[in-house]
Amino acid sequence: MKLNKHNELVDKNLEYVWHPFTQMGVYAQHDPIIIQKGSGSYLYDTKGNKYLDGYASLWVNVHGHNNKKLNKAIHKQLKNIAHSTLLGSSNIPSIQLAEQLVKLTPTRLQKVFYSDTGSAAVEIAIKMAYQYWKNLDPVKYKNKNKFITLHNGYHGDTIGSVSVGGIDAFHKIFNDLIFENIQVDCPSFYHSDYETEEEMVESILTHIDTILRERSEEIVGVVMEPLIQGATGLFVHPQGFLKGVEQLCRKHNILLIVDEVAVGFGRTGQMFACYHEDVEPDIMCLGKAITGGYLPLAATLTSQKIYDAFLSDSHAKKTFFHGHTYTGNQLVCAVALENLHLFNKHKLLKHINKTSKTLKRSLESLNSHPNVGNVRGRGLMYAVELVEDKETKQPLDIPTVERLIMMCKERGLMIRNLENIITFVPVLSMSNKEVKKMTNIFTEVLFEVLGKA
Repeated sequence: MKLNKHNELVDKNLEYVWHPFTQMGVYAQHDPIIIQKGSGSYLYDTKGNKYLDGYASLWVNVHGHNNKKLNKAIHKQLKNIAHSTLLGSSNIPSIQLAEQLVKLTPTRLQKVFYSDTGSAAVEIAIKMAYQYWKNLDPVKYKNKNKFITLHNGYHGDTIGSVSVGGIDAFHKIFNDLIFENIQVDCPSFYHSDYETEEEMVESILTHIDTILRERSEEIVGVVMEPLIQGATGLFVHPQGFLKGVEQLCRKHNILLIVDEVAVGFGRTGQMFACYHEDVEPDIMCLGKAITGGYLPLAATLTSQKIYDAFLSDSHAKKTFFHGHTYTGNQLVCAVALENLHLFNKHKLLKHINKTSKTLKRSLESLNSHPNVGNVRGRGLMYAVELVEDKETKQPLDIPTVERLIMMCKERGLMIRNLENIITFVPVLSMSNKEVKKMTNIFTEVLFEVLGKA
């Protein structure tokens, strides 16, 4: 693209667009990257620069950009219809996709409720879980209005999903709007004072058990990201924590709600994170990679038991009053179906388990660096936490971190930081060679800015 056209877009971008999670006063001081096209694992901007997509366009891209099969699925559906409402009627792709999602997810999950974002999927789960108890017995369960959540949890940005989140930086301003939850410690061993992971897991599970024993009449369910808490820093839970939470939910008869928006669809090396510990949730929230990174779609899956609690022969009695104009849209469901087909056709989980070993090995080789406090992750979802000092774990200053990110972009790698934590969440189909290229660029920049180990 010609430079004058690029400059025109830069000016119009600043004049008209309010970017998410962005301080626009700071943003205005930089020459922005404007993406023009994509192909495979790469993004191309309006200046002709090429970037390896090391954050999968915010953790969503599965089979690469401009995938011919996904493109074809959309075009094929367009020949029939782009959209008709799911209110009062149904459509073919939404039925077919629901069937496939039920087959892919844990056995307990039997029904699919569509939406358009991960935040909406969680919002629906919260409302669904709350109303479930009221539908069963509004008198007996009149006090059930709280959820147990994890500190440093992130579940989206609608008011309900913010209420079950645990990030003061994002959510403190909305304290007067959100409802109360019961928060327990995030099981991140690196940030804890425990001697062993086993001790930490036992302590947090005991705390949850105590809360459930003393306040079960108030508690609707537990809301958690299984295995990895994503947007707050990729905090990886020790083996057994997720299973322990499930067992406590069964023991005290409360609902287990898992948010697999970020970790679902192969990101952790299994199709869903719950499979790592053979966990059967009551409600599961899906999004992000569900369409291969093409179009916005989310889903909230639930058990037959919960679904049955909403059934009635009377109009409006026990009905779940929630929905979106584009719920179950044909185009997004059609591309999601092709996404799932390509998972099998290309044996993507096997590929992920190969490339994830390369990612793990490359990043863990940086552990000896004086500014690398912790390397953690699972599958193709890894974090490098940068510190001023390994002993104190004081975070590396943000200007230095942002300089690292900027230099990576200058060398053709698009990655993001969560404060002092660098995240590596690449396109799932990224080749082994490209994964090595990604980590090599970061390593070169790290050594150039902060010195070698």
